[in-house]
Amino acid sequence: MAVDRNALKKWEKVRRFALDLPGATEEHPWGETVAKVNKKVFVFLGTDDSSYPMGVTVKLKDEAAHAHALTCPGAEPAGYGLGKVGWVRVPLEEKGAPAADLLCDWVEESYRVIAPKRLVTELDAR
Repeated sequence: MAVDRNALKKWEKVRRFALDLPGATEEHPWGETVAKVNKKVFVFLGTDDSSYPMGVTVKLKDEAAHAHALTCPGAEPAGYGLGKVGWVRVPLEEKGAPAADLLCDWVEESYRVIAPKRLVTELDAR
């Protein structure tokens, strides 16, 4: 199964954006890529090797953003009970999947929910 080039471009842009946020680090638990801040995951990036459909999972507390994310083709509340606390998985390979810029906005919102206030203040100062 080949990786969709457009989805991969989005994935790479979102990954770079996430890792450019203050204090962000990349780890690979459970065989997937995640971005963390203060040892807490703020975005699940899945894999980029076609072993599983590409997607981004973010925590969206803003009701409008959360509702919008769930209208994306194939989007759903995240598994393992994470959906109950605002986590949404958004597939990247679906026709009509959101643009990378919108995904980055959601990653930033997720970061702001998870990051310590001092790092959010540092982000705001940029």
